[in-house]
Amino acid sequence: MSGAGAQVIFTPSGRRGRFELGTTVLDAARSLGVDLDSVCGGRGLCGRCQVVPAEGSFPKHGIESSDGHLSPRGESEHEYDRLRGLPSGRRLGCFSHILGDLLVDVPPDSQVHRQVVRKGVPVRDFIIDPVVRLHEVEIERPDLAKPGGDLARLLVALEREWDLRGLETDIEVIRRLQPALEEGGYRVTVAVHDQRVITGVWPGLHDRALGVALDVGSTTIAGHLANLADGEVLASGGVMNPQIRFGEDLMSRVSYAMMHAGGAEAMTRAVRDAVSSLITGLAARAGVDAAEILEITIVGNPIMHHLLLGIDPVPLGSAPFALATDAAVRIRARDLELPGHEGARVYVLPCIAGHVGADAAGAILAETPYLADEVTLLVDVGTNAEIVLGSRDRLLAASSPTGPAFEGAQISGGQRAAPGAIERVRIDKATLEPRFRVIGSSRWSDETGFAASTRRTGVTGICGSGIVEVLAELFLAGVITADGTIDGRLAARSPRIVADGRTFSYLLNEGGPGADLGDGETGPASPRIIITQNDVRAIQLAKAALYAGARLLMDHLGVETVDRVKLAGAFGSQIDPLYALVLGLVPDAPLDRVSAAGNAAGTGALIALLSNEARLEIERVVRTVEKIETAVEPRFQEHFVDAMAFPHATAPSTHLARVVDLPNTNDLGGRRESSARKPNRRPVRA
Repeated sequence: MSGAGAQVIFTPSGRRGRFELGTTVLDAARSLGVDLDSVCGGRGLCGRCQVVPAEGSFPKHGIESSDGHLSPRGESEHEYDRLRGLPSGRRLGCFSHILGDLLVDVPPDSQVHRQVVRKGVPVRDFIIDPVVRLHEVEIERPDLAKPGGDLARLLVALEREWDLRGLETDIEVIRRLQPALEEGGYRVTVAVHDQRVITGVWPGLHDRALGVALDVGSTTIAGHLANLADGEVLASGGVMNPQIRFGEDLMSRVSYAMMHAGGAEAMTRAVRDAVSSLITGLAARAGVDAAEILEITIVGNPIMHHLLLGIDPVPLGSAPFALATDAAVRIRARDLELPGHEGARVYVLPCIAGHVGADAAGAILAETPYLADEVTLLVDVGTNAEIVLGSRDRLLAASSPTGPAFEGAQISGGQRAAPGAIERVRIDKATLEPRFRVIGSSRWSDETGFAASTRRTGVTGICGSGIVEVLAELFLAGVITADGTIDGRLAARSPRIVADGRTFSYLLNEGGPGADLGDGETGPASPRIIITQNDVRAIQLAKAALYAGARLLMDHLGVETVDRVKLAGAFGSQIDPLYALVLGLVPDAPLDRVSAAGNAAGTGALIALLSNEARLEIERVVRTVEKIETAVEPRFQEHFVDAMAFPHATAPSTHLARVVDLPNTNDLGGRRESSARKPNRRPVRA
């Protein structure tokens, strides 16, 4: 590839390159290592290489993209469409030839390795009290001597048998009531929402009501399908947020809305389509009819909240960062074009402030710091970290712009969590040789059987948890200094330290050809993966923003230490607490008091799905949370600068120094004394 030709960018991977005109999209994807499926070898038979060319201007990437920058559909694509169907807007990568600059989206169903959205569902104890309840009733048959409508008799029966009074009724229920009565022999089951509205009717006995809890993140969207009666989670899953094509971070998406007419509407359509496909997929996975879904709860950061609801996000892009509403939103699912029962309702948890959203409210509901005596620091790590600090006495919250580096973006070998991605790293301090584990294999790279266990995935890149671990290990081994410089002097000790222009890099994986899978098949080649000086800087910027936000809340609360740290979110829950402390992502704390909280925001959405009491509780609690705006706080920059160092330029690492040997930090110019060597330290655990 040279400077000539067309620039092609693939999302969600973010990989890009220039290609000669006439190159097929499939060949371009293969040359870049993009995860685009193909079983038939590019003959247009399997249809697995379907892609979506984006339309419009993308200033972030400096290109204009259009379906017209691909060759027109030929006979082969028309034939495939006729025989098997090709969704509108999609093209077969094997028959689409590049004629100009392109931004190409690879849908989840076209990827060999589906995105791993590791958002668990640990739920605290609470009383199941769903807002939707099913009630079976027997209704008096019509009688000439007793004139009146069937709905009136239904309301009488509900008052008589269930003590439900003053109910309203959806028009769809009225339309379906008489057929249901006839079919059910004048026994029907109705769904009553919040003891106020009849939202569904079925003939005879209908005893299953389902709900979906959704966490709409800027990178991933995760959901849980649950039985509303007993809280059993029937299916969990996630998809990538397709809004990534409009910008990796939140502010770039606001900018897109500002600079493009219809930009906000396009992002709303993209996220609603993704949420709809996730809901449909959850129902299919559980083997249930999506029409049984009667209730949906949603959490998300303020910009995702606004875009999903079809609200202009532009006011959130500049001070005073005004929300359209910070109250809980109750709306029909059909108004958001989401699948489910025709009477399904949506409950969106309340936001806290301009950049602290319903996802923070969900995390608070899941972790309940407002019920604890100890001071808890709750951090939801994502492209925009949301931070909550406090106890039953006082709660404060802030957001901090960490960017997408923790999720693999802006990192030379970075990728999101998927099979083949390096997720764990250990480095020998004497030889500087690495060993690592990848998603999809339980073996370390130096163990027998590693090659066999990764032959189908290869080693494809490094995800967020792997990035944190390799940098922490390099720091502990002395390869990276406390100020974040890769020490080129160690090139004399190890060939892993390689010159890279005016700086140095660390070679993590040499790479190589794909494994022989038999029958003439070859597995994917493994790329050469290096950790560059720019990679280190990207993580330094992200972690400094995270630490500075937490430290600012500590200033306002008037504390120098915290009792407990909880790391939440898809990425936060995968971070080893030790390495979080080594890099200084969070303030120093006892290691056994730093732990993962899983997807706390999604867990909060699930609790709100199953408990009306919990909804009232979180609506009350968020009104007491004090919001600290980092953008206008003068000390934020000071904390940010000090937090660029590993673990920190000035703050002591007292607890960390008890469990691991920290390198000498004199290179910080005396801003921090080197940790005194203490007995009974243990090595970093494998």
